[in-house]
Amino acid sequence: MKLVVGLGNPGRAYRWTRHNLGFLLIERIARQNRIELSRRGFQSVYGRGKIGNEEVILSKPQTYMNLSGEAVRRLLQFFRIPPENLVVLHDDLDLPLGKIRIRLRGGHGGHQGIKSIIDALGDDGFIRLKVGIGRPVERSQDPTDYVLEPLNQKAKEEFKAIADRCAQVLEVLLIGGPQEAMEQFHKKVSSE
Repeated sequence: MKLVVGLGNPGRAYRWTRHNLGFLLIERIARQNRIELSRRGFQSVYGRGKIGNEEVILSKPQTYMNLSGEAVRRLLQFFRIPPENLVVLHDDLDLPLGKIRIRLRGGHGGHQGIKSIIDALGDDGFIRLKVGIGRPVERSQDPTDYVLEPLNQKAKEEFKAIADRCAQVLEVLLIGGPQEAMEQFHKKVSSE
């Protein structure tokens, strides 16, 4: 079984912001795989189902981004899932808009949600599916303001298309494994 967590912030005010890309991804993946996100517990909204032959739990922590680790730790413990079977979907300021990178372990790179998970687990050995949101065009704009500002309609449509691509990558990652996903997807991206 795999735990797939999308990082974001609960509440309507945050729904269509760059920092909530992880939530958007989980919602799209759940819809495409007919997994209902109807359960509440462990400081999360989650659902259980299958992607291909892989049994998964899809989760949106309700702790706010900077405290995501507690919700993730509780889910892993309850369902007895080892950290190496955790996949975290999150936004990344340092990647261009829409670029997707898979990492098997490593530091938090300044992402407070990832930092919280590493701190709560005492382990960085989990899979990250990082999705680029780019940096602010205006260099004077604070990155915090940038990731939390509401998206316009054009950006919302771009994010929906990005979410659809991520769903494909996640399916390969879960069914074929991270190495296969990196080989297929990273080569595909570099040839575009």
